[in-house]
Amino acid sequence: MFFPVSKLLGFFALPSNAVMVLGLVGLALMATRFARLGRGLAVASLVLLAVLGWSPLGNALMVPLEERFPPFRDDGRPIAGIVILGGATTPDVSAARGEVVLNEAAERMTAAAALALRHPEARVIHSGGDPGFLYGEGSESVPALRLLRELGLPDERLVGEDRSRNTVENALFTKAIARPKSGERWLLVTSAYHMPRAIGVFRRAGFAVEPYPVDWRTVGPADALRPFASIGDGLRRTDTAMREWVGLLVYWLTGKSSELFPAP
Repeated sequence: MFFPVSKLLGFFALPSNAVMVLGLVGLALMATRFARLGRGLAVASLVLLAVLGWSPLGNALMVPLEERFPPFRDDGRPIAGIVILGGATTPDVSAARGEVVLNEAAERMTAAAALALRHPEARVIHSGGDPGFLYGEGSESVPALRLLRELGLPDERLVGEDRSRNTVENALFTKAIARPKSGERWLLVTSAYHMPRAIGVFRRAGFAVEPYPVDWRTVGPADALRPFASIGDGLRRTDTAMREWVGLLVYWLTGKSSELFPAP
């Protein structure tokens, strides 16, 4: 039940979707006796799209998320395992084209592969099933494991967790596979903006992991005041950041996360 509800909430958590729905409602009302209200809603949606797309809002929302956990500093100590969260591969396109197709979060894969090559003692678990809701997209772990093999990691080190559809399931299903022992070091590789929510969920699941943030989208606090030249770029950044903030709140309220805004 949690999965479909989270997907529905996720749709409206994206400001671009919410504003577009507002505008369409306004257009529909313009043909009724509430035409004045409809015009107001339509104008408001247009203004909001401009603000969300051109203003620095997306960066201002993203910076605190990315600044929460600092970059990992490798001290050379042994690592028992590396958990890579899905979200970097496009499984349906990969299957159709016969090639591993990566998206904007590609560093989840490339940085994790480099880390694994530096630590040949570590097991590597990629966690990502089929995230599709209305239609299947295929397991993210299939192209992910193929890429890791092509980058030089041997099969005996790789494990694919292909059932999870969200971060909560990532933590639960990966812990069942890893069966971490006391004192072992496990690193969690995911996008920097997603790390706070992921760490909170893994802590709640009782899986102690060290954050290995990658896939930075901003240069830091200086970007909080930088507007966007393209409405599309600004909307994408605002949507990505707002989805995380809403996810943090919902996961905390439903007891899926250990804290509202997890910190190191």
